[in-house]
Amino acid sequence: MKRRRIDFSDIPELSEKQLSVMRRVGRPPLGEHPRRLISIRLDSKVLNWVKKTAAKKRLPYQSLINDILAKEMKEAS
Repeated sequence: MKRRRIDFSDIPELSEKQLSVMRRVGRPPLGEHPRRLISIRLDSKVLNWVKKTAAKKRLPYQSLINDILAKEMKEAS
């Protein structure tokens, strides 16, 4: 199926004033120190285990990774 391009030509550009009052849309920062977006490479087996474990605990897998690392950090201190 061929995709048609959307014609945006009739939408006026935003003024500097309009742009200055806009805010970024996304997840709000959680906790005292907001989380940062990073990129990490994991072995497929490790990622699959984390995802399965997170699903069993009904957690997002990235939150589980954060919890595991935070626990390890506390134990190392």
